[in-house]
Amino acid sequence: MRIDRTLRRVVRTGVVPVLLVACAATAGGTAAATGPDFQYLGQDDKVHGLSAPRGCVAAEGGGGRAVTNHGRTTATLYREPHCAGAPVAVLRPGTVTPVRPYFASVRFSVTG
Repeated sequence: MRIDRTLRRVVRTGVVPVLLVACAATAGGTAAATGPDFQYLGQDDKVHGLSAPRGCVAAEGGGGRAVTNHGRTTATLYREPHCAGAPVAVLRPGTVTPVRPYFASVRFSVTG
């Protein structure tokens, strides 16, 4: 069975990955409590997770794909590696949102 190229693009970069990651992140119970603090759908179309991240971390994601910050730190996403340049987005603890256009690194800092 072949899937139309347009439909495949919508499924890969559109609403479906956002909903899948959001549903997985909010799927209550112990699994959500013990999952990674920061989770994103990478540019390689794989789910990546970081537990107890600190400082600047390399992370390639975005393109409208979901990013989840369940940690206790604020996650500032940068388009450039090594957390350089202007931030693309700032995610406070508990945030789940798609990020555009893309990001290459994330700095984690304590909120408060």
